[in-house]
Amino acid sequence: MPATQFRAWRRSLGLKQKDAADLLGLKKRMIQYYEKGARDGKTVTIPKSVRLACYAISIGISDYDGKSPQKLDLKNLSD
Repeated sequence: MPATQFRAWRRSLGLKQKDAADLLGLKKRMIQYYEKGARDGKTVTIPKSVRLACYAISIGISDYDGKSPQKLDLKNLSD
């Protein structure tokens, strides 16, 4: 997933960088690096685990306990 696609993913869900970071279990700064595609002049690759988490969030999954997925409610995210 390229940086531009990652940013498009976040925006398509109406998420602020902080909200995306919270949902993915990351710091806001990592979201910024992923969207820029670089950190300190070096290319940043979005890990497969983050790409898969993006997909899960896209289809409405917020968590998984090994038995059943928990549904995501984007309406209740903080502003």
